[in-house]
Amino acid sequence: MTNTEPSTTLDQDLPLTERLRTGNLFAVPCPSRDVLKHVCSRWGVLILISLRDGTHRFSELRKRIGGVSEKMLAQSLQALEQDGFVERIAYPVVPPHVEYSLTTSGEEVARLVATLADWIEVNMSQIAAAQHQHQSSQISAGESSR
Repeated sequence: MTNTEPSTTLDQDLPLTERLRTGNLFAVPCPSRDVLKHVCSRWGVLILISLRDGTHRFSELRKRIGGVSEKMLAQSLQALEQDGFVERIAYPVVPPHVEYSLTTSGEEVARLVATLADWIEVNMSQIAAAQHQHQSSQISAGESSR
């Protein structure tokens, strides 16, 4: 589990390796930041949500996730695999046959990001209104500075 509390004097007394092992998302060298980046990236979220439905081949994921390039899909899958969230099974056949599925940890994190994605979808009209209001205020501020 990652400690998100601000560092205390006691934390400073710990060896660097112990502080890095226990994590602190607000610290620059925290390894949890990379995991957070993989899970919360646009493609990471969509991959995790897609794999909640079961095992998929690379081409199926690419078709399902509109706008993702082969390179970004491959990099995102590889990162999620390295983090232990996605299992990759390559079958020794020609042409290559590779399948991706969620691990137990992947199922848990996918459930969490799906909750966030669901909240965004449900509240999208409110979010869009806030974005529009912000853009309008930026335009007004730009016009008044002329």
